[in-house]
Amino acid sequence: MNDQQICSRCIYDTSIPDIRFDEKGICNFCHVHDTLDKRFPLDDTGKRELEKLISKIKKEGKNKEYDCIVGVSGGRDSTYTLYLAKKLGLRPLAVHFDNGWNSETAVSNIKNATNKLGVDLHTVVANWEEFKDLQKAFLRASVSDAEVPTDYAIISVLFQAAAEVGVRYALNGHSFRTEGLVPKEWTYMDGRYIRSVHKRFGNLRITSFPIMSLTHLIYYALIKRITFVQFLQYFDYRQKEAMELLERELDWKFYGGHHHESVYTNFFQSYFLPTKFNIDKRKLEYSALIRSGQMTREAALKEVQENPYPYDKEVVRYTIAKLGLNENEFEDIMTAKRKTFRDYPTYYPLIKASKIPIKIACTLNLLPDIFYQKYFK
Repeated sequence: MNDQQICSRCIYDTSIPDIRFDEKGICNFCHVHDTLDKRFPLDDTGKRELEKLISKIKKEGKNKEYDCIVGVSGGRDSTYTLYLAKKLGLRPLAVHFDNGWNSETAVSNIKNATNKLGVDLHTVVANWEEFKDLQKAFLRASVSDAEVPTDYAIISVLFQAAAEVGVRYALNGHSFRTEGLVPKEWTYMDGRYIRSVHKRFGNLRITSFPIMSLTHLIYYALIKRITFVQFLQYFDYRQKEAMELLERELDWKFYGGHHHESVYTNFFQSYFLPTKFNIDKRKLEYSALIRSGQMTREAALKEVQENPYPYDKEVVRYTIAKLGLNENEFEDIMTAKRKTFRDYPTYYPLIKASKIPIKIACTLNLLPDIFYQKYFK
């Protein structure tokens, strides 16, 4: 990082595509954070907005078995989202997408949380051979988006579940104050992208879980009027305090790293991205924590500069073996020329041409505000 410009406020640097700095050396991602901070203030105005949201969810879910759904992974963020939803008097259905990579800790966390909170759990289990084929296709595509099959499948499953039980609100645990803002060059997703990569590098037909098309997205958002709510952005979400509460009240256990409740995510973030792409996602998380006052910039810089992202060799070996890759195949994946989503067919040209409709959709809460910020700021 010594030969790179680093934001004077966070620790984003010029290794991140599309980064820009103002006259004070503050990056554009910090400015996006500030925009979202004003949109979701942590003051009396924000509390009133949350109260209006809760009231609306309860009103529209009246006389139904559930009034919202909450995606759960067994991780801290989703578990805390479920906890808050229940404590605020909502009647959530917990929805989990099992792609075959759950850690034992994640499984235990989901079971404990839903049981103790008295929440029903709906699990969609992917056919392992199909999902493995899709994950290997993305690894062979040589892109840094190799986690998007899971991320997009989760979104698709949540839309589908909401439509099936007849609710309009799907709550998730993403917060710009703790997750950071992911550059689109590092993580991009849409249905056409996923299908095009799988068509080129995969072998099996996907039938056990949905890969949502643009038509389906429009149907769910405009016809069924299903709204994704990034619930934690309404709260002063403090990771340490949340973990202590979950441990105390739900017998929740930590799994050792950010989103490492999934064995594959552990491999992906700690080994695959740093080794092949020189991408350290701690920069995103730590920068978010710096902006929200949960970590000092000095501590973050020290950690990233002095300590490479730690990985578990056993997790790497386990992942390679579970994917059914031999040493030569995995070496080919790790040494193949780096590519991006721009090298494959996507809806990105259409997204770029739809700036105004997308801004309106975000204003109407049909899409999360962060969607517009990610692609147009």
